[in-house]
Amino acid sequence: MKPNFGQIMKQAQQLQAKLEQAQRDIKAITVEGVAGAGLVRVKMDGVHRIHSVYINPDLMTDDREVLEDLIAAAFNDAARKIEEATKKIMEDVAGGSGLPGGLGGMPGMLS
Repeated sequence: MKPNFGQIMKQAQQLQAKLEQAQRDIKAITVEGVAGAGLVRVKMDGVHRIHSVYINPDLMTDDREVLEDLIAAAFNDAARKIEEATKKIMEDVAGGSGLPGGLGGMPGMLS
């Protein structure tokens, strides 16, 4: 049976549109990374840009190393949340791609 190239091209165009939408969705994500039970919070977008940092004023009198650790932990928490949200968006695209094997067989699309 010969492959239907018209159908394959249509599916490829649909996949391209889904990937472009996924990229827009990822850029629109905003998460809050939290550490120290909310004493330090950072807001990060889907392309890992930091929009704000909150440090509880009580921490300003604490040990500098503790504050540095909490800031790092909040950034890492935000980055982890972005990765989870991105993975979910890309899994949704892969699951509905309509191409044989989804995106799993396409190098670099999903890790």
